[in-house]
Amino acid sequence: MYDTNYTEVSEFVFLGLSSSRPMQHFLLTFSVIFYIIIVLGNLLVVFIVTIDSHLHSAMYFLLANLSFIDLCLSTLTVPKMISDLSSGQNTISFQGCVIQIFTLHVLGGCEMVLLIAMALDRYVAICKPLHYLTIMSPRMCIWLLVSAWVLGVIHSVAQLAFVAHLPFCGPNEIDSFYCDLPRFIKLACTDTYRLEFMVTAISGFISMGTVILLIFSYIFILVSVWKSSSGSMSKALSTLSAHITVVVLFFGPCIFVYVWPFPTVPVDKFLMILDFLITPILNPAIYTLRNKDMKMAVKKLSSQFLSLRKMT
Repeated sequence: MYDTNYTEVSEFVFLGLSSSRPMQHFLLTFSVIFYIIIVLGNLLVVFIVTIDSHLHSAMYFLLANLSFIDLCLSTLTVPKMISDLSSGQNTISFQGCVIQIFTLHVLGGCEMVLLIAMALDRYVAICKPLHYLTIMSPRMCIWLLVSAWVLGVIHSVAQLAFVAHLPFCGPNEIDSFYCDLPRFIKLACTDTYRLEFMVTAISGFISMGTVILLIFSYIFILVSVWKSSSGSMSKALSTLSAHITVVVLFFGPCIFVYVWPFPTVPVDKFLMILDFLITPILNPAIYTLRNKDMKMAVKKLSSQFLSLRKMT
């Protein structure tokens, strides 16, 4: 089947989100504006947490790393989409596609672990406040971060190991604006049904398992607060609502893609806009605007900046 009559694929062509020029112009403007906000918002969170000593705690350490990963996720796909929309050259090399898939799953796996770590942090803060500094120590934070990256790399390598042997000899059109495993596997010139099922089952199981674990952890926290005479249910609900919002927005598209990976209507590529353009904006907005310490740090930074401008 793989003789010299077949030409090895050297690049893929993205079909993008729409073939309509007015729609492409709208998407270009939308993507540019949102990407600028993503870069500025997430860099601001990382910068403030780094320089403000009052924010050197486990919660803000995890938040800064979440913002960094969100920024990387957007940068992995959005600049390429902006370039394609503006130039019309919707191609990516075979190696570039594989690198994008690998990096996407590293960052996605890392973010899943970080969200679990943030749920653990909130559990300790709400249910075991007297032991918070002991449990969520700087050493524990570093261990959680290293574990997140290691598990992300393992997850990505395991996924790509299934497709490393696949031959690609055409077609080379990807009905999306980025490379990911479901559509990538579909282009292989061999029977990939079992492989599609295996990759989908693994990714779907990981996504669903993580969501279920997070939901049960939030329920456990709320029940513990409800039973405790010292806890405040309204405060716990306010704190956890931000986490629940981020979890739903991040995992919703992932679950749709991997539980129903090849729909007849390409809804999944539009849903992934949530992960690449919407969620990375909401994370700094939700955690910054709803947090008193972050708002104070932003005001302090703004006043220092204005003072420097007056001096110059």
